[in-house]
Amino acid sequence: MKYLIGILTFLVFASILTGYFLDNEYSQKLIGFGVLGLFFVVFPLFSWYRWKDKKVEDYMLTKENIQKMRDRESNEKKNRN
Repeated sequence: MKYLIGILTFLVFASILTGYFLDNEYSQKLIGFGVLGLFFVVFPLFSWYRWKDKKVEDYMLTKENIQKMRDRESNEKKNRN
């Protein structure tokens, strides 16, 4: 999956740059399809690949997580002194 995302990212940026530097009748379409591919294909695939094995609860600000952060911060202050 990592290689697929890398290849798609390269193709999207190549499409955008080709459309930008070439002065053809379809250069604006290349830029447009490149941007659409980036935001509707590459970015969702990348997000899904990076978050597929993570627990969302670990990143939410709940009372328990706030208390864990406070405890960790107080322990670090104790260890410094």
